[in-house]
Amino acid sequence: MTLQTVADRVGVSRMTVSNAFSRPDQLSPELRQRILAAADDLGYVGPDPTARSLARGTTGAVGIVLTESLEVAFTDAVATSFLAAIAGELAPTGLALTLLTSSAGSDLVPARDVAMDGALVYMCDRTSPAVDFLLRRKLPIVFVDQQPVDGITSVNVDDRGGARAAARHLVSLGHRRIGLVMSGVLGPVGQIDDPAVLAAVDGYPSAQRTLGWFDVLDPAGIKPIIVRTRDGEGNDVRQQARLLLDRDDRPTGVLCFSDAIALGVLQTATELGLSVPRDLSVVGFDDSSLAGRVRPALTTVRQDVAEKGRTAAAALTVAIGQPRSGVVGEARHVILPTELIVRDSTAPAGGT
Repeated sequence: MTLQTVADRVGVSRMTVSNAFSRPDQLSPELRQRILAAADDLGYVGPDPTARSLARGTTGAVGIVLTESLEVAFTDAVATSFLAAIAGELAPTGLALTLLTSSAGSDLVPARDVAMDGALVYMCDRTSPAVDFLLRRKLPIVFVDQQPVDGITSVNVDDRGGARAAARHLVSLGHRRIGLVMSGVLGPVGQIDDPAVLAAVDGYPSAQRTLGWFDVLDPAGIKPIIVRTRDGEGNDVRQQARLLLDRDDRPTGVLCFSDAIALGVLQTATELGLSVPRDLSVVGFDDSSLAGRVRPALTTVRQDVAEKGRTAAAALTVAIGQPRSGVVGEARHVILPTELIVRDSTAPAGGT
């Protein structure tokens, strides 16, 4: 059973049948449905994927390289929204999305061995082997939430500006004892004067948010109390939050790297008998789907995760198409805006 068999049954060309499977946007919905119905009736399941990729010189798939664990793609609200937006943007192109991890725990190294036409690199260590393999393969790449690099299109949000707005909000409410709950290398509770030291050990979004906080705290003469979480969620967040809050000089306001961390801080505050926002003001970052549903509703910095996903996927689609069209485009560095969303988890210091 071949493409020609189906073409003869429907009365169209072999190329039209091929387009019904691989380029559905080239046909009307009615014609494509007729072709697929005829193929189903004849028992034809479609062109051989390997032969098709050889003939077209493409695989029909793009990869997205995540952090060390693929679990984040299914458990983190921000990551799932981001992936949904990418999938929606890619759907009309016929490109499939392949999830890849940046770790190499077996003989199979996805970034090296998996067939793909291009890749998105999302919140990964720039020095990881996965990123190195992608660059050496000379695949079209778009960085997302990564340090911008010359020659590679990147999509980021205004992390520093958003963090600056969050810190300014707490300072304007009279808070002078402020805590930071950061995501990155674990360290003891303490005060660090030099934000560059903190930023140097973190990934790009964390570093930018750290610098944004200190843009406001430094001129105000505030030396924050700092804790770090290993993975930004679960028991580790609550343990670090307890170190921050269960002390005589506990902060009256807390700035968190993410909403997931902020929710852990809220839970820990409740366990310690603290009232939010009377005893403690908490600010997150992301404006995830849970931020407005928890009680008290979370003050946070909104980033448009869906727009970030759509922009990244569109940029990668363009980059993949450029070699075939003979057009060489310049890499773009896109920065999407952020916005402070004030809800019920913040109030003036002292409960006044």
